[in-house]
Amino acid sequence: MEPEFTLAVGRVRSSARVAVVYEGGEPSAFFPYEKGKLGQGRAIGFGVSDCQGLIGRVELGLERDELMRACGLSSWEFDNLEAGQSLFAPDAAAEYASFVIDVGAGYEAYETILRRQSPKFFKTTTAKERRLGRQAGEVRFVFDERDPAALARLMEWKSAQYRRTGRRDRFAQEWINTLVHQLAHTRAPGCSGVLSVLYAGDKPVAAHFGLRSRTVLACWFPAYDPEFAKFSPGLVLHLRMAEAAAAGGIGMLDLGRGAAEYKDALKTGEIPVYEGASTRPGAGAVLHWIGREPSRRAHGFVRKRPRLAEFAQRSLKRAGRLRGAGK
Repeated sequence: MEPEFTLAVGRVRSSARVAVVYEGGEPSAFFPYEKGKLGQGRAIGFGVSDCQGLIGRVELGLERDELMRACGLSSWEFDNLEAGQSLFAPDAAAEYASFVIDVGAGYEAYETILRRQSPKFFKTTTAKERRLGRQAGEVRFVFDERDPAALARLMEWKSAQYRRTGRRDRFAQEWINTLVHQLAHTRAPGCSGVLSVLYAGDKPVAAHFGLRSRTVLACWFPAYDPEFAKFSPGLVLHLRMAEAAAAGGIGMLDLGRGAAEYKDALKTGEIPVYEGASTRPGAGAVLHWIGREPSRRAHGFVRKRPRLAEFAQRSLKRAGRLRGAGK
């Protein structure tokens, strides 16, 4: 929701736009978006952005169709609409939980919560960290690593993980690849790229890249070296990130939407985000429905059925292994 993010997306996406709403001759709201053919629009940075919507006063007197018409949009798609976006919330088709770690009271308070709600997890993870240090070298953590080689290593690990699990490799998309490199060099009070790395000896074993504001760390791309999988370096990394974030004045780590075992173990709470699309009558809206709604509804159908979701997950991993074996 910060201008630095929108500017960075604008440098890699020619479809990026920002609408400015004026009241009494003064700017009162901003609406960042991307505009495609026939006015089909998306949230800015769709595919990586995890906080979407209009930036302005809650009491702003503005109609949704009025805004979309002024932007030349027949549809506007979102998948991480923030709670409280009254202009677009009625068009949400699904609600998801975005898992968060609250370290506002300090890391020790968070650790106390972990010991209470996940005692086995915490004990096992810290034991693995000690064993990693004994077997692979002293464990060292850098919260804000500036070494470009570390970022390249993280992206390699993450690409391999996407392929291994049968998912589309985000870093194979040039605009995402370039955007991450740009944001890695962005340093602003409300938006800074943060690369965190866990080392064993001199060797990186896990890393994460995300964005931070003054009070929130948005967790984007965590990955680890599979060679060290038995030590759960990704979990150790997240604990050290929480500790460093708390020490640096960050009150919350947003792990993002999407269920995962490590999120269940680490979280202290959840915040809602919404997926859907706002549309106006016209050819663009029809094309949006044909192109997106059947797929979205199919995903929703599977997600609500655990056994079917588990089968789909196994199928994705199997497909990933077959692709890897064919190379």
